Amino acid sequence: MNKLTFLGAGSSVFAKNVLGDCMLSPALQDFELALFDIDPERLRDSEQMLLNLRETLGSTCRVKPYTDRKEALRGAKYVVNAIQVGGYDPCTITDFEVPKRYGLRQTVADTLGIGGIFRNLRTIPVMLDFAADMHEVCPDALFLNYTNPMAVLTNAMITHGGINTVGLCHSVQVCLPRLFERLDMDPAGVQTKIAGINHMGWLLEATRDGVDLYPEIRRRAAEKQKEKHDDMVRFEILLRFGYYVTESSRHSSEYYPYFIKNLYPELIERYDIPLDNYLHSCQRQIEKWKTMREELVNNKSLTHERTREYASRILEAMETNVPIKIGGNVMNNGLIANLPKEACVEVPCLVDANGVQPTVVGNLPPQLAALNRTNINTQLLTLEAAITRKKEHIYHAAMLDPHTSAELSIDDIVSLCDDMIEAHGDWLPAFR
Repeated sequence: MNKLTFLGAGSSVFAKNVLGDCMLSPALQDFELALFDIDPERLRDSEQMLLNLRETLGSTCRVKPYTDRKEALRGAKYVVNAIQVGGYDPCTITDFEVPKRYGLRQTVADTLGIGGIFRNLRTIPVMLDFAADMHEVCPDALFLNYTNPMAVLTNAMITHGGINTVGLCHSVQVCLPRLFERLDMDPAGVQTKIAGINHMGWLLEATRDGVDLYPEIRRRAAEKQKEKHDDMVRFEILLRFGYYVTESSRHSSEYYPYFIKNLYPELIERYDIPLDNYLHSCQRQIEKWKTMREELVNNKSLTHERTREYASRILEAMETNVPIKIGGNVMNNGLIANLPKEACVEVPCLVDANGVQPTVVGNLPPQLAALNRTNINTQLLTLEAAITRKKEHIYHAAMLDPHTSAELSIDDIVSLCDDMIEAHGDWLPAFR
């Protein structure tokens, strides 16, 4: 029996999506779905949910929980990672509340900015522990990373963990459908090319029967931007820089220095920027789980429809040798010529029995590469801080972050980093 290990299996809704997809794939019916989580109650909940799902779907996948991580990983062919180190309380709260004292506001804080930097710093040591276990008990497994911050964590697993890794984010799959829905355009038969970095990938091409659809996209976007709508930031970037970006406006607003500014508070209203959105979302999910738990965990009639998530499709392609194309996060190594080779990039990849094979993109339009590099600077310095444990690189990462550096002085950035280190306490390793 083949084995797929899910780390962070207490994320019941996401486990349902990924593992429910696997249960619906004929090619994956001989797999053990190995569940691991540090929260025993949430682990039991997910086990019961998946056992119910197995019955209603008629799947022959085996569902098995583990309380020992190394045993969960032993012999795995694939590993899915969906952990969150530190959780909502205390770490997500810290990521928002400490920067607020300095007047630094965020929306999601899980990818870049002060929140993203510190989420990386507390997650990378755990990920490298996974890598050490995998070298011992499943050295050839493919690691499918869904945890943010995607680019840095995927980079860490490949470069410093030595593990075959691909980072996966559903923003690539939904980019064109959501854009065309907003512009009242038909997505049928449209060919796309998307590349860049995670959460700042670019819709480089959109064609139908060889016809470039971008002139019409830009025309309709300019009309749409004359009225209030729910994607104001991305449309502004499209009109100013020429291309649509993959990630939502709520995320995107904190990756640039243009939108969340104390000096121009009217921009928050103009671009409909949901400050503290992730905090509110976490609070809603905690409340919602109280009612969802009964619906998911104890529902003997629980069913599932296959989602857009890549994981089961990657496994299917590798097991059957029927190729698919995905958007994957991998090491650059020249795939995008005008981005640093040591960066993690998001590019089209072919998947078959040979594994995940990224394609060469060439040069991005120069303005898009420049925007990507502003984020890559902070990503690489955050990784440097995590590996060397030198505090100065935390300061460097924050001082080069587009949003942070646009709002705070150097002295305040250093002071904020020190406060964050103190507030996170034992969730972080010691820095010198």
